[in-house]
Amino acid sequence: MIVGDRKPLQEIAASLQGYRNVLILGCGSCVTVCLSGGDREAQELARELNRSGFLDGRLPELGTDSILRQCEYDLVSAYQKIPPHTEAILSLACGCGVQTVGDVFEPLPVIPALNTTFYGASSEAGVWQEVCQGCGDCVLSLTGGICPVARCAKSLFNGPCGGSQNGRCEIFTDTPCAWALIYYRLKKQNKLHLLHQVREPRDWQPAGSCGPRVRRRTGIGPATK
Repeated sequence: MIVGDRKPLQEIAASLQGYRNVLILGCGSCVTVCLSGGDREAQELARELNRSGFLDGRLPELGTDSILRQCEYDLVSAYQKIPPHTEAILSLACGCGVQTVGDVFEPLPVIPALNTTFYGASSEAGVWQEVCQGCGDCVLSLTGGICPVARCAKSLFNGPCGGSQNGRCEIFTDTPCAWALIYYRLKKQNKLHLLHQVREPRDWQPAGSCGPRVRRRTGIGPATK
C-alpha cells in the first residue's frame, strides 16, 4: 500500500492563503489504512485548522467529503461532486490522487495535504515498513521474497556490502541487513544455490528512468477521457 504522512498544520494553513471556500477531500484507500487520509481525517483536519489560528482569522470556509479512490479518473469524474463556490480542493491522498483530481476538475487548484512517502507493508499494528519501490523488474523469486532494492540501503544485487556486521546494516545499524535476511530465507527454502548467480548490471528503464510509466490492460485501446 502507499503510505502518506500529513504535512505540518502550519504548512497546510499557509497553502490556503487567499482562498475563501475550500473542500477537504479524503481518500478511502491506502492512506485511510495508515490513518492519514480518510473521511475521519478530513473532518479532524478541518477542526484543527479552525482552531489553529495560523491564518489570523482569515481561514476559508471549510467543507469535507471523501471518495473511495482519488487515483481513478472515471470514479472521480462520475461520483465526486464539488460544492458551488469552491475555490480549491485540499486533497488527503497520495500524489497520484492529487494529480488525478487536478485533471478531473481542471483548472480548480488541488492542494496536497499529505507527503507521499513509500510503498509499505504492515509489520505490526500501526507500523508500516517500506518493502517495495516499484522498480518494474521484480527479483523476489530469486531473493526469497525479500526486496534488495527497497530493503538494502545501497540497493545491492549480488550480496551484502563489506560493512554489514552481525546481520545489521552498515548505514542504519538498527536495521537488519537485507542480504542477511535473504540468505537465511533462502537457506530455509533450500535455495542457497540462487546466490551463486551473478546478476548483470541493472537496466533501470523499467523503474521509470525514461519518464512516466504507463501500464495498459491487454485489449484496451488508447486512454480516452
